[in-house]
Amino acid sequence: MASNYKITYNVDMVFCIDATGSMTGVIDMVKENALNLYTDVSNAMAKKNKTIDKLRVRVVVFRDYVADGDDAMLVTDFFSLPEQTEDFERCVRSVQAFGGGDDPEDGLEALGYAIKSKWDTEGMKKRQVIVVWTDATTHELGFGKSMPNYPKGMAKDFNELTAWWGDRQNSGFINQNAKRLLLFAPDGPYWNTISDTWDNVIHFPSIAGEGLGEFDYAQIIDSISNTI
Repeated sequence: MASNYKITYNVDMVFCIDATGSMTGVIDMVKENALNLYTDVSNAMAKKNKTIDKLRVRVVVFRDYVADGDDAMLVTDFFSLPEQTEDFERCVRSVQAFGGGDDPEDGLEALGYAIKSKWDTEGMKKRQVIVVWTDATTHELGFGKSMPNYPKGMAKDFNELTAWWGDRQNSGFINQNAKRLLLFAPDGPYWNTISDTWDNVIHFPSIAGEGLGEFDYAQIIDSISNTI
């Protein structure tokens, strides 16, 4: 006999979006589907007999601190969906793909911002999901620290960033039982290390320079729902 019991979740998601020139395609995809995000994730969850009680989404747009200066990083607060869908859509639609300089970008700093989000601590069942979309490799952490707008309080190196993700004593950071990381990123230094050594990571290798065109919205929604 099938059970009618539904598991209810509070879900926070942080979208780290590479907004350099080659990423026009994936940014357009995010823009086109912003209004559908809440409905599509909720429907995918319902098929698994799970219900999202509260969904919040935060956006971290990244480029390159050295090449792009003040345009290197855009970080928002969390948007509550569906209540703030219009604000979320307006934010995403404002993102334009440009810049980036050399091939590696500052994806690790974006990941640092995401890990230190003000996550929801309420509810028995929580998921804290970070999704990184990039078609580029990443600089070492701190590559752009000589720039005046480089963030204070950022992890000093990759080892410290790894501790932010995996240290169970860091109660102010991400919840170790709730955390999930989805990487839509090319094979290469750092992204592969994260995939191979960090826990609760799913890596979908993209092809550098092709704007992640091989991943469609349905795959992303399915991947997000499977992590919850």
